[in-house]
Amino acid sequence: MLRWRQLLVVYLLCVGVLAGSAYTMYVHYDFSHSLDTRSYLSVARGEFRGVSITRRYRVVVPAVAAAIAWPLEQVYARIWPQRAATDWPLRLAFYVVNTLILALAALFMFRSCLLYGASPGAAALAVVAVLCSRWAVYIAGLPLVDSLYMLVFALAFYGAISGSGWALAACILLGPQAKESFVFLAPWLVVFGRRALPWPKQLALLALAGALAYGVRHWIDAQVGATPQESMHNALDHLNNLLYSLRRLFSVKGAGEIFSIFGFFWLVLLAGLRGRSAVPAGQPALGLAAWALVAVVVVHMLLSSDLGRMGYLAAPVFAASFSRQLTWHPLFAWLRLGDNAVGTRTGAKG
Repeated sequence: MLRWRQLLVVYLLCVGVLAGSAYTMYVHYDFSHSLDTRSYLSVARGEFRGVSITRRYRVVVPAVAAAIAWPLEQVYARIWPQRAATDWPLRLAFYVVNTLILALAALFMFRSCLLYGASPGAAALAVVAVLCSRWAVYIAGLPLVDSLYMLVFALAFYGAISGSGWALAACILLGPQAKESFVFLAPWLVVFGRRALPWPKQLALLALAGALAYGVRHWIDAQVGATPQESMHNALDHLNNLLYSLRRLFSVKGAGEIFSIFGFFWLVLLAGLRGRSAVPAGQPALGLAAWALVAVVVVHMLLSSDLGRMGYLAAPVFAASFSRQLTWHPLFAWLRLGDNAVGTRTGAKG
């Protein structure tokens, strides 16, 4: 088991990988055509009226960004006084918060890779591959809330396979606050998270998290004069995306969207189809939990119609599979990341 100093190094690696590429997105993004980003900037300012019902209840990341933006405004007032009264401090706060949260999600993916028997080097390369995705740059650099939902999925996967009760509890408490679609992940937690938390405890936490989410929604609805029925209608409207998403998924453009999630890093997984990966006996297989989590992600994709962005939620499973290939597949033995490196070095002597 890695010590906290080693995990800190991995976390800083994740922050470093994200910070540079996401900074370019933060500085140069054109907000004029992005309703999502403008909505979350409004939520951070406490302006809920006029914000889409799909986004106005996701207040955790905007609230943290708003808290960080205040001291940033003081700095801006001294260095760039012309920017202090604009959205720049708040946009910078979102960039900082989302980068730190997404890096934390990557750290839990790294730990999940180790639990599947991957070497630390292979696990580190796996999370770098995940953080090189165009969606990571998008999520970290812009005023969005997807980073928290990525952390929820990373905690869910880690908690279930490690038996960590605190990770699963954090996932359940954060989930309903992150996105309403957490309702599709909850059954997966009850089934595959029983080793970490028995289902009665899970149900109690789910009830608590649901009550907190309802309280937030009730308070916001009171601010804007909305009725609970609007939320129900909005949820049902997402069912209309099913046919559109299915047609898009089985089209050339849809295939391109899926490929763009992890880009050419998909090729490492395809290498597993070329011969067996020589996984040593006793090492855990990905298992039903991983494939069931992918199925949950597919549900998110079909209901959202944003195939690539929702497909990125499968990053914990992708990272685990990617790191296993790097650790054991003969094609990557020259990297000396796993046990197969011993055979490579021995052969070199002969």
